[in-house]
Amino acid sequence: MTAKTTAERFRAAIEQGELAALDDLFADDCLLYSLAKLKPLEDKQMILGLFDVLLRTFEDFRYVAQYTGAAETSADGTEAPSEVLVFRGTVGGTEIHGIDQLHFGDDGRIKEFSVFVRPLSAAQALSEAVLARLAEAGLVPAPAAQ
Repeated sequence: MTAKTTAERFRAAIEQGELAALDDLFADDCLLYSLAKLKPLEDKQMILGLFDVLLRTFEDFRYVAQYTGAAETSADGTEAPSEVLVFRGTVGGTEIHGIDQLHFGDDGRIKEFSVFVRPLSAAQALSEAVLARLAEAGLVPAPAAQ
């Protein structure tokens, strides 16, 4: 499995809403860095659950560009090839621009995944919508009532 093939397969799975196709693309010890949490998600099943929620949260998600990166140093200090996927979408009427940064392990699977979103109002809207859906799915505790 090559890094480019993995990125293309990931992009196709997301664009076609095929959650089951993601399982083979992520390493068992993958990390996901998001705007909502300081520490990365380390549980592969939780990461796949998050993608299920994301696929149902975005109203018109689409990738608009893809860039291959040179090897970069990942969190564990190893050199890892990478790809960046630029996306656009809407959540609750708020337009979102962002990138997904994928770092690959030696086996070509996604070892680290980082998502960056702008503007701040979009990041907040996305975070709130995803947290509510994660709670509905029982993947995180429901937010405390204020």
